[in-house]
Amino acid sequence: MADFADPYIDPATGLLRNRIGATSQSVLNAAEADYGLARTVELVERPVKVTADLRHLQLIHQRLFQDVYDWAGQLRTVDIRKGSDATAEFFMPVSRLQTGAMFAFQELADDNYLRGLDREKFVDKLAHHYDQVNYLHPFREGNGRTQRIMWTQVAREAGYEMDWRNVTGAVNDRASRDAMEKQDLTGLRLMFTTIIQPVSEPATDKKVELQRTVDALRSRARDSTAPYLAAFKRAGITPPAASTTRRPTDANRHDRDDLSRRQAGTERE
Repeated sequence: MADFADPYIDPATGLLRNRIGATSQSVLNAAEADYGLARTVELVERPVKVTADLRHLQLIHQRLFQDVYDWAGQLRTVDIRKGSDATAEFFMPVSRLQTGAMFAFQELADDNYLRGLDREKFVDKLAHHYDQVNYLHPFREGNGRTQRIMWTQVAREAGYEMDWRNVTGAVNDRASRDAMEKQDLTGLRLMFTTIIQPVSEPATDKKVELQRTVDALRSRARDSTAPYLAAFKRAGITPPAASTTRRPTDANRHDRDDLSRRQAGTERE
């Protein structure tokens, strides 16, 4: 039986179909990073309402990727797994995605959205719920970036700050994979212990939060016409320092969701 054809892929380029006309992965990565950073800054300035449900994730994803993908904010219609490793397990089957999301977010609601917990218990509960939501992976691309913004919002409302500058994409990927494939939350607990602190009093200034967001996302050069600069100017924050190096960020390298080339009917339920 023929390999499954990914409807999100342009057969002429082998890339995700995109709005910017990118014909190489490096150009597409750069566009995702530039536009995504601008939209992330805007999300900090004008956040979506925190509802901690599937719709919440969809609204964030739409805001982040609206410039690059026509399907921004839309649930995926294919089964995916992380990376190109044939041993990687699939995320939630698309046929059960919405039902799975309903159960995952209801469980979060039953835990009062992690409010009223001391730091140790908060970290423990967050690791569990992060794993549950990560398994959903509701979008064809950009799940990690979307989820990090949602959890940062949920944590803030529960009285905690998440400083993603202190974790790499590789560490996050390893911890997430161990949780999903081995049911081992140790890596996620250690990761969250590193990046979570009680909200400072008074709460972190919006400008400080914006600068922290930029610092967490930057690692490669952007030219002076990049779209994120307008967002920086409005916010009054310092843009990433220029460099002659242009390469995908660590987050981009480790946040690529690849559709498995599999035969129909062989996916594990």
